[in-house]
Amino acid sequence: MSYRKRFIPLFSMDFLIALGSVYVAYMLRFDGDLPVIYIKQMIIYMTVTVFFSVVSMSFFKLYNRIWQYASVGEMLSIFRAVVVSSSLSYIVSYFISGIGVPISIFLGTFQSMLFLMGGARFAWRLFRDNYYKQKQGQHKALIIGAGDCGTIIARELKHNSASQMYPIAFIDDDLLKHKHQIYGLPVLGNREAIIDVTEAHDISDIVIAIPSATKKQITEIIEICKKTKAKLKIIPKLSDLIHGKVSIQEIRDVDVEDLLGRDPVKVDLHGIADYLSDKSVLVTGAGGSIGSELCRQIASFNPSKLLLLGHGENSIYAIEMELSRLFPKIKLGTIIADIQDQKRLETIFKEFLPQVVFHAAAHKHVPLMEKNPTEAIKNNVLGTRNVADCADKFGSERFVLISTDKAVNPTSVMGTTKRIAEMYIQSLNMTSKTIFAAVRFGNVLGSRGSVIPQFKQQIAHGGPVTVTHPEMIRYFMTIPEAVQLVIQAGAIAQGGEVFILDMGEPVKILNLAKDLIRLSGFVPNEDIAIQYTGMRPGEKLYEELLTSEEGLTSTLHNRIFIGRPANLNREHIQFEVKKLEKLLGDSVDDIRSVLQHIVPTYNRPSNQEAKELTLV
Repeated sequence: MSYRKRFIPLFSMDFLIALGSVYVAYMLRFDGDLPVIYIKQMIIYMTVTVFFSVVSMSFFKLYNRIWQYASVGEMLSIFRAVVVSSSLSYIVSYFISGIGVPISIFLGTFQSMLFLMGGARFAWRLFRDNYYKQKQGQHKALIIGAGDCGTIIARELKHNSASQMYPIAFIDDDLLKHKHQIYGLPVLGNREAIIDVTEAHDISDIVIAIPSATKKQITEIIEICKKTKAKLKIIPKLSDLIHGKVSIQEIRDVDVEDLLGRDPVKVDLHGIADYLSDKSVLVTGAGGSIGSELCRQIASFNPSKLLLLGHGENSIYAIEMELSRLFPKIKLGTIIADIQDQKRLETIFKEFLPQVVFHAAAHKHVPLMEKNPTEAIKNNVLGTRNVADCADKFGSERFVLISTDKAVNPTSVMGTTKRIAEMYIQSLNMTSKTIFAAVRFGNVLGSRGSVIPQFKQQIAHGGPVTVTHPEMIRYFMTIPEAVQLVIQAGAIAQGGEVFILDMGEPVKILNLAKDLIRLSGFVPNEDIAIQYTGMRPGEKLYEELLTSEEGLTSTLHNRIFIGRPANLNREHIQFEVKKLEKLLGDSVDDIRSVLQHIVPTYNRPSNQEAKELTLV
């Protein structure tokens, strides 16, 4: 509604209220028999009261308010406006008429104006809060949390015409709120009542509106909500809210990350700043899921230059544009290069002299690398060798390799090549001035080629959701969480360590698939089928984080551990890698034999399994 359309009815209302308040006050004072001597005074008092009321209301901007959102602030403004207008009217009418207005008339006028002007304005707010009904097409919503955030969300859902949800009730663990109403909505119980309330009221959406809750609390609530057929939505934690304000635009679907129940990572900002601030930092694989997140987090520590190296031009361009927008003052270097090209890498290192190197470039897809083992070796082993040798030759201070739990007792070519990469940098560390370290962790949620996007796509197409084995278990963590710990590990590295990240509790892939189906508002094996496809070449049922010869040593950070370094000979490792390089054109069976020679714990496929693989 335009200002003009709001102003005219409000102005007319205040005009009539001021006139009526003065008239009624005089009639009550004199029991309806107004003496002639007071008629002139009443007319004068009416006139000045109307004038000062309108002026005062304008001064306090009470014609500029949207009254369906009125609150205590508007009430105080009305009180001030009525006090000012009543006081001025009383004084001015005395000077004009020469007769003082009886105090009872003054008080009666003041009370009537305050009650009627305030009441009329708040009546619209009360009507909207209590009598607006669900519109056709809106889904019934249950709000978990009747605190400040929940009440704001309830009010916005009621009043926003574009909202697809309409709030029906609250759930809150505070017993003092039970059986009470907030904005016309009942508080129907604590979290134990969620299932019954959802069924009784035919709830379609559940909104978790507790941004201050811990991850553990959110997970507990989600576990209850998963037993309903309602879609789950959530308000992000306070630190993630845009501008720190709660609004319905902040409501998002509950995602897999919310199910992990892991508290935020605490990092040593000073320690990280000491080795990243004002340093030239190179990230290989900068366009990938891990590499791009490394760039985002490193940029916040103000390196003197951030070098983005990758093979895919589109992904490098995308992260360059994003960082330029988020960190306009940072110096970026974008480098399109193949880490298998040793001469190209030497040119890059000679030109930019990076002081810190994060090596995230790798081939990670297990089944594809089983079919293409030479490519896994060229990228994961020889590529790592090339980057590490350049870091050593050109005097980089630190080199951090992004590794994987699949390097432990590997059953795949990919895992074996990553283990060789770990061994190579550990051997290089023995004679180099550069601090070399590797960081080993499991699956990250949302990375390219991971199971989560695949499940979501299958659900969007109506299923079936394909799971390789009902007992398959994996460790998961979010990409930002993993990268924070990688950067932290780089700060505490002394040289030669393989850092192992605390991945939390392992997750059964079948349960993950069921959770995603439920989060999408469907029932597993009823609305969306689950099919078992069988394990693919190179896959394990269970992932491990340590080899048999590695112990586990704690660090100053409670989420980072160190695997005891193996006794490695640099010349021996270099000889084995060169031997592997010479075999790249030979048979795959010979290549697998050498891989097993270098990594004795490699459980290579049987001859029959090897024959079944389609080689490229």
